[in-house]
Amino acid sequence: MTATTIGAVLALVGMLSGSVVAYLGKRGENANARLNSEMDQIQEERNLLRGERDGLRTQLTERDARIAELLELRLADQVELARLRVRIVELRGDPS
Repeated sequence: MTATTIGAVLALVGMLSGSVVAYLGKRGENANARLNSEMDQIQEERNLLRGERDGLRTQLTERDARIAELLELRLADQVELARLRVRIVELRGDPS
């Protein structure tokens, strides 16, 4: 084998290995881009779900406050009914 042949074979091997490296590098770059895209979508969905969760918490807090208010009114009504029944009995009436 002459030096020219050895040089040509080495150049061919170098070119082929460079092509393989470039191909694998591009595949890695594409995979990384897809991964970044998926992560962005997951983060957007997470933020959306957090916003919905916060909105639901606000609704629950408002609902709980309204229930507490209605329970207080109910208790006040029951106290008033009991007072009126006692008054009816004092006046010798039938509280039924």
